[in-house]
Amino acid sequence: MYAIGKNGTPAGRRYVIRTFAFMAPYVAINVAAMFGAFDEIYGKPAAWGLALAVSAPVIGQIWATLSLMNESDEFIRALIAKQFVLAAGLAMAIASVWGFGESYAGAYHLPAWIIYPLFWACFGVVAPFVRSSR
Repeated sequence: MYAIGKNGTPAGRRYVIRTFAFMAPYVAINVAAMFGAFDEIYGKPAAWGLALAVSAPVIGQIWATLSLMNESDEFIRALIAKQFVLAAGLAMAIASVWGFGESYAGAYHLPAWIIYPLFWACFGVVAPFVRSSR
């Protein structure tokens, strides 16, 4: 992102706080799952509650990013929007290539939720190259 942590704006500070607030439960739930905390509900209807619980912070992080865009000045808003669109396009392109690889070339199956970390990885890759709002 364009100097979000360094620009010290109120919008930037709120974004950082929101990010930590949403990612802390996301990490906690996933770490607990890795250590078997939810093994007994796998495949049962109760597991949908877990799926919703771990998805809520993802949705919250997307909201936090859109809020940052909404609360920022025109230049930052346009810059983040451009980075967001480019990252989304790149993530969808990679996911499509991999998905067709699964369908036609026998590639290893990846779960659909991988698009979320893939998107943020793509965002991190494109952000340093997007320096203009045009």
